[in-house]
Amino acid sequence: MAIHLETEPQPPMTTLVSGIVQDAQKLVGQQLKLFQVELKNDLRKTKEASVPLVVGMLIALVGAITLALAGGYLISWTWPDLPLWAGLAIVGGGMALVGAAFALWGKCKFDSFNALPDETAEGLRENLQWKTKN
Repeated sequence: MAIHLETEPQPPMTTLVSGIVQDAQKLVGQQLKLFQVELKNDLRKTKEASVPLVVGMLIALVGAITLALAGGYLISWTWPDLPLWAGLAIVGGGMALVGAAFALWGKCKFDSFNALPDETAEGLRENLQWKTKN
């Protein structure tokens, strides 16, 4: 007694290859979209990190100039033996420290993320290389 199994006919090779090519094209399109979204997110993060950095630098600059002059004259007036430049240096140094704190805060925000979407770019590069080889 023989058992007869019926199997479905396998699709032709051209159908399989065209399916693979379509899938590869779809994958590349999805990776381009992902790259775009990651780039937008990273630009938003860059803008958010830039604001405190720029504000801190501007505040430090204006504050340093104004307070260095006023504080330097005050110190020079309070201690007549102290030269004016020393009073200006004392106050200017303090304001420079405040400005440096803001600049470090902005730098820490920049360091907390990668500005470029490396993983997506690498995956897209690999898929494009595979597509051009086949």
